[in-house]
Amino acid sequence: MTNSHTETDRKTTRRAALGGAMALAAAGLAAGLPAGTARAAGTKGNTAGPTGPRIGVMLYDGFSLLDPTGPVEVLSRLPGADVTMIAERRGPVRTDTGHTAVVADRSFAETGELDVVLVPGAGNRGTIAAMENPAILDFLRRAHRRTRFTTSVCTGSLVLGAAGLLGTRATTYWASKDYLEATFGVTYVPERYVRDGKVITAAGVSAGIDMSVYLAALLTDELTARAVQLAVEYDPQPPYDSGNAAEASPELKELALRLLAESQT
Repeated sequence: MTNSHTETDRKTTRRAALGGAMALAAAGLAAGLPAGTARAAGTKGNTAGPTGPRIGVMLYDGFSLLDPTGPVEVLSRLPGADVTMIAERRGPVRTDTGHTAVVADRSFAETGELDVVLVPGAGNRGTIAAMENPAILDFLRRAHRRTRFTTSVCTGSLVLGAAGLLGTRATTYWASKDYLEATFGVTYVPERYVRDGKVITAAGVSAGIDMSVYLAALLTDELTARAVQLAVEYDPQPPYDSGNAAEASPELKELALRLLAESQT
Protein backbone atom coordinates (compact mmCIF):
# COMPACT_ATOMS: atom_id res chain seq x y z
CA MET A 1 0.00 0.00 0.00
CA THR A 2 2.83 2.37 0.84
CA ASN A 3 4.57 1.68 -2.48
CA SER A 4 1.35 2.39 -4.37
CA HIS A 5 0.89 5.76 -2.68
CA THR A 6 4.56 6.65 -3.28
CA GLU A 7 4.29 5.91 -7.00
CA THR A 8 1.09 7.98 -7.20
CA ASP A 9 2.83 10.91 -5.50
CA ARG A 10 5.74 10.67 -7.94
CA LYS A 11 3.39 10.73 -10.93
CA THR A 12 1.59 13.75 -9.51
CA THR A 13 4.90 15.57 -8.99
CA ARG A 14 6.00 14.77 -12.54
CA ARG A 15 2.72 16.07 -13.93
CA ALA A 16 3.11 19.33 -12.01
CA ALA A 17 6.73 19.77 -13.14
CA LEU A 18 5.85 19.12 -16.76
CA GLY A 19 2.81 21.38 -16.71
CA GLY A 20 4.69 24.44 -17.96
CA ALA A 21 6.38 22.57 -20.79
CA MET A 22 3.10 20.95 -21.82
CA ALA A 23 1.40 24.33 -21.89
CA LEU A 24 4.11 25.70 -24.17
CA ALA A 25 3.82 22.70 -26.45
CA ALA A 26 0.07 23.17 -26.62
CA ALA A 27 0.57 26.82 -27.55
CA GLY A 28 2.87 25.77 -30.37
CA LEU A 29 0.33 23.26 -31.68
CA ALA A 30 -2.43 25.83 -31.51
CA ALA A 31 -0.32 28.06 -33.73
CA GLY A 32 -0.09 25.34 -36.33
CA LEU A 33 3.40 24.13 -35.46
CA PRO A 34 4.33 20.45 -35.19
CA ALA A 35 5.21 19.27 -31.71
CA GLY A 36 8.83 19.99 -30.79
CA THR A 37 9.26 22.83 -33.29
CA ALA A 38 10.93 25.98 -32.01
CA ARG A 39 8.93 29.11 -32.75
CA ALA A 40 11.77 31.61 -32.67
CA ALA A 41 12.93 32.62 -36.13
CA GLY A 42 16.45 33.26 -37.28
CA THR A 43 17.83 30.22 -35.48
CA LYS A 44 19.63 27.28 -37.00
CA GLY A 45 17.31 25.02 -38.92
CA ASN A 46 14.82 27.83 -39.59
CA THR A 47 15.17 29.00 -43.17
CA ALA A 48 12.52 31.70 -42.93
CA GLY A 49 14.93 34.20 -41.36
CA PRO A 50 14.30 36.35 -38.31
CA THR A 51 10.86 37.84 -37.84
CA GLY A 52 11.91 39.90 -34.84
CA PRO A 53 14.84 42.19 -34.05
CA ARG A 54 18.33 41.29 -35.22
CA ILE A 55 20.65 41.85 -32.29
CA GLY A 56 24.43 41.65 -32.39
CA VAL A 57 26.24 41.38 -29.05
CA MET A 58 29.90 42.23 -29.37
CA LEU A 59 32.63 40.26 -27.63
CA TYR A 60 36.27 41.26 -27.29
CA ASP A 61 39.16 39.98 -25.22
CA GLY A 62 38.78 40.83 -21.54
CA PHE A 63 35.05 41.65 -21.49
CA SER A 64 33.10 41.25 -18.23
CA LEU A 65 30.93 38.13 -18.37
CA LEU A 66 27.58 39.48 -17.17
CA ASP A 67 27.74 42.56 -19.40
CA PRO A 68 26.67 40.67 -22.55
CA THR A 69 25.13 37.52 -21.08
CA GLY A 70 22.65 39.28 -18.77
CA PRO A 71 21.06 41.24 -21.64
CA VAL A 72 21.17 38.20 -23.92
CA GLU A 73 19.10 36.23 -21.40
CA VAL A 74 16.41 38.91 -21.72
CA LEU A 75 16.62 39.84 -25.40
CA SER A 76 16.78 36.28 -26.70
CA ARG A 77 13.28 35.72 -25.24
CA LEU A 78 11.68 38.34 -27.51
CA PRO A 79 9.40 36.88 -30.21
CA GLY A 80 11.38 36.03 -33.34
CA ALA A 81 14.57 37.64 -32.04
CA ASP A 82 17.87 36.72 -33.69
CA VAL A 83 20.54 37.29 -31.03
CA THR A 84 24.11 36.55 -32.08
CA MET A 85 27.46 36.88 -30.36
CA ILE A 86 29.86 38.64 -32.74
CA ALA A 87 33.55 39.46 -32.62
CA GLU A 88 36.47 40.39 -34.82
CA ARG A 89 36.93 36.68 -35.44
CA ARG A 90 34.75 33.63 -34.79
CA GLY A 91 35.49 31.43 -31.82
CA PRO A 92 35.90 31.60 -28.04
CA VAL A 93 36.61 34.98 -26.46
CA ARG A 94 38.00 35.15 -22.92
CA THR A 95 36.52 37.25 -20.12
CA ASP A 96 38.45 39.64 -17.88
CA THR A 97 39.11 36.95 -15.26
CA GLY A 98 40.45 34.54 -17.86
CA HIS A 99 38.40 31.73 -16.30
CA THR A 100 35.56 31.74 -18.82
CA ALA A 101 35.10 32.07 -22.55
CA VAL A 102 32.03 32.78 -24.66
CA VAL A 103 31.84 31.73 -28.30
CA ALA A 104 31.38 34.32 -31.03
CA ASP A 105 29.31 32.69 -33.78
CA ARG A 106 29.97 35.36 -36.40
CA SER A 107 32.85 37.65 -37.28
CA PHE A 108 32.28 41.30 -38.07
CA ALA A 109 32.69 40.48 -41.76
CA GLU A 110 29.94 37.87 -41.54
CA THR A 111 27.50 40.12 -39.69
CA GLY A 112 24.73 41.66 -41.74
CA GLU A 113 22.54 44.64 -40.95
CA LEU A 114 21.53 44.82 -37.28
CA ASP A 115 18.64 46.43 -35.45
CA VAL A 116 20.62 46.52 -32.21
CA VAL A 117 24.31 46.45 -31.34
CA LEU A 118 25.37 45.92 -27.74
CA VAL A 119 28.91 46.63 -26.55
CA PRO A 120 29.92 45.20 -23.16
CA GLY A 121 32.44 46.67 -20.80
CA ALA A 122 35.70 45.24 -19.54
CA GLY A 123 38.56 45.86 -17.17
CA ASN A 124 41.19 48.47 -18.01
CA ARG A 125 43.15 46.15 -20.28
CA GLY A 126 40.18 45.02 -22.33
CA THR A 127 38.51 48.44 -22.55
CA ILE A 128 41.66 50.27 -23.63
CA ALA A 129 42.48 47.61 -26.24
CA ALA A 130 38.93 47.81 -27.64
CA MET A 131 39.07 51.62 -27.77
CA GLU A 132 42.28 51.38 -29.78
CA ASN A 133 41.17 48.56 -32.11
CA PRO A 134 40.37 49.93 -35.60
CA ALA A 135 38.39 46.81 -36.53
CA ILE A 136 36.03 47.29 -33.58
CA LEU A 137 35.63 51.03 -34.09
CA ASP A 138 35.07 50.73 -37.84
CA PHE A 139 32.48 47.99 -37.35
CA LEU A 140 30.59 50.05 -34.77
CA ARG A 141 30.51 53.11 -37.03
CA ARG A 142 29.20 51.09 -39.97
CA ALA A 143 26.61 49.22 -37.90
CA HIS A 144 25.44 52.42 -36.17
CA ARG A 145 24.32 53.90 -39.50
CA ARG A 146 21.60 51.23 -39.75
CA THR A 147 20.76 50.29 -36.16
CA ARG A 148 17.55 51.19 -34.42
CA PHE A 149 19.48 51.27 -31.16
CA THR A 150 23.19 51.25 -30.37
CA THR A 151 23.77 50.21 -26.78
CA SER A 152 26.47 49.58 -24.22
CA VAL A 153 26.95 48.20 -20.74
CA CYS A 154 29.49 49.47 -18.19
CA THR A 155 32.69 50.76 -19.86
CA GLY A 156 31.30 49.76 -23.22
CA SER A 157 30.19 53.40 -23.37
CA LEU A 158 33.87 54.38 -23.56
CA VAL A 159 34.23 52.17 -26.63
CA LEU A 160 31.22 53.90 -28.18
CA GLY A 161 32.86 57.21 -27.30
CA ALA A 162 36.09 56.17 -29.01
CA ALA A 163 34.04 55.38 -32.11
CA GLY A 164 32.49 58.85 -31.95
CA LEU A 165 28.97 57.55 -31.35
CA LEU A 166 28.02 59.12 -28.02
CA GLY A 167 25.70 62.11 -27.90
CA THR A 168 25.62 64.58 -25.02
CA ARG A 169 24.42 62.36 -22.15
CA ALA A 170 25.52 58.86 -21.09
CA THR A 171 26.28 56.63 -18.17
CA THR A 172 29.07 54.17 -17.52
CA TYR A 173 30.77 52.32 -14.66
CA TRP A 174 30.88 54.64 -11.65
CA ALA A 175 34.67 54.70 -11.44
CA SER A 176 34.91 55.78 -15.10
CA LYS A 177 32.56 58.76 -14.96
CA ASP A 178 35.32 61.41 -14.79
CA TYR A 179 37.13 59.84 -17.74
CA LEU A 180 33.88 59.71 -19.74
CA GLU A 181 33.22 63.41 -19.23
CA ALA A 182 36.80 64.61 -19.69
CA THR A 183 37.56 62.53 -22.76
CA PHE A 184 34.33 62.67 -24.73
CA GLY A 185 32.67 65.87 -23.52
CA VAL A 186 29.65 63.87 -22.36
CA THR A 187 27.54 64.66 -19.33
CA TYR A 188 27.60 61.67 -16.98
CA VAL A 189 24.14 60.74 -15.70
CA PRO A 190 24.13 58.52 -12.56
CA GLU A 191 21.24 56.31 -13.64
CA ARG A 192 20.96 52.58 -14.33
CA TYR A 193 20.52 53.36 -18.03
CA VAL A 194 20.37 56.52 -20.10
CA ARG A 195 18.82 57.02 -23.53
CA ASP A 196 20.15 59.76 -25.80
CA GLY A 197 18.45 59.43 -29.16
CA LYS A 198 19.08 55.91 -30.40
CA VAL A 199 22.09 55.42 -28.12
CA ILE A 200 21.32 53.70 -24.81
CA THR A 201 24.08 53.29 -22.26
CA ALA A 202 23.86 51.26 -19.07
CA ALA A 203 25.84 51.66 -15.85
CA GLY A 204 28.07 48.92 -14.49
CA VAL A 205 27.67 45.20 -15.18
CA SER A 206 24.28 44.23 -13.67
CA ALA A 207 22.68 47.45 -14.94
CA GLY A 208 22.75 45.86 -18.40
CA ILE A 209 19.81 43.68 -17.36
CA ASP A 210 17.75 46.75 -16.43
CA MET A 211 18.66 48.36 -19.75
CA SER A 212 17.74 45.23 -21.69
CA VAL A 213 14.25 45.10 -20.16
CA TYR A 214 13.75 48.74 -21.17
CA LEU A 215 15.10 47.94 -24.64
CA ALA A 216 12.74 44.96 -24.87
CA ALA A 217 9.81 47.34 -24.44
CA LEU A 218 11.14 49.62 -27.18
CA LEU A 219 11.58 46.69 -29.56
CA THR A 220 8.17 45.16 -28.80
CA ASP A 221 5.81 46.66 -26.22
CA GLU A 222 5.57 47.10 -22.47
CA LEU A 223 3.45 44.01 -21.92
CA THR A 224 5.98 41.80 -23.68
CA ALA A 225 8.84 43.34 -21.75
CA ARG A 226 7.01 42.78 -18.48
CA ALA A 227 6.32 39.17 -19.45
CA VAL A 228 9.97 38.55 -20.31
CA GLN A 229 11.04 40.07 -17.00
CA LEU A 230 8.71 37.64 -15.26
CA ALA A 231 9.85 34.75 -17.45
CA VAL A 232 13.44 35.19 -16.28
CA GLU A 233 12.21 36.10 -12.77
CA TYR A 234 14.21 39.31 -12.64
CA ASP A 235 13.20 40.63 -9.23
CA PRO A 236 16.48 41.62 -7.57
CA GLN A 237 16.51 41.74 -3.79
CA PRO A 238 20.20 41.69 -2.82
CA PRO A 239 21.18 40.94 0.78
CA TYR A 240 23.01 44.26 1.11
CA ASP A 241 22.12 47.79 0.10
CA SER A 242 25.60 48.60 -1.17
CA GLY A 243 25.30 48.66 -4.95
CA ASN A 244 24.96 52.43 -5.39
CA ALA A 245 28.32 54.18 -5.69
CA ALA A 246 26.76 57.51 -4.74
CA GLU A 247 26.01 56.12 -1.28
CA ALA A 248 29.16 54.05 -0.79
CA SER A 249 31.97 55.01 1.55
CA PRO A 250 35.47 55.72 0.19
CA GLU A 251 36.71 52.59 1.94
CA LEU A 252 34.10 50.39 0.25
CA LYS A 253 34.85 51.91 -3.15
CA GLU A 254 38.55 51.30 -2.67
CA LEU A 255 37.95 47.66 -1.73
CA ALA A 256 35.55 47.14 -4.64
CA LEU A 257 38.08 48.42 -7.18
CA ARG A 258 40.88 46.38 -5.60
CA LEU A 259 38.81 43.19 -5.77
CA LEU A 260 38.07 43.86 -9.43
CA ALA A 261 41.69 44.53 -10.27
CA GLU A 262 42.93 41.44 -8.44
CA SER A 263 40.41 39.20 -10.23
CA GLN A 264 41.35 40.37 -13.71
CA THR A 265 44.13 39.08 -15.91
